[in-house]
Amino acid sequence: MHIFDTIIRPVVTEKTTDQADEGRYAFEVNRRANKMQIKQAVEAAHKVRVAEVNIINVPAKPRRYGRFVTTKPGWKKAIVTLAGTDRITLFEGV
Repeated sequence: MHIFDTIIRPVVTEKTTDQADEGRYAFEVNRRANKMQIKQAVEAAHKVRVAEVNIINVPAKPRRYGRFVTTKPGWKKAIVTLAGTDRITLFEGV
């Protein structure tokens, strides 16, 4: 897996915006990625130092469209804690 195929998108919610003040950022990542690959991808893409990576597997959930029941697919979320005073400018001012 290429290093830039690891991160799919940033997760921007009220909770993750509050955690950005503490140096913690959330990303949706490839389901096959492990903690070391996520750390390398964030460091290469944003030029920061990563102290810690936590991974959460978000399960699939049933959804209704009228009378039809479908399934919203599951995904993998990574919470990345940065070292020192490093910041990712993508999340600043959101």
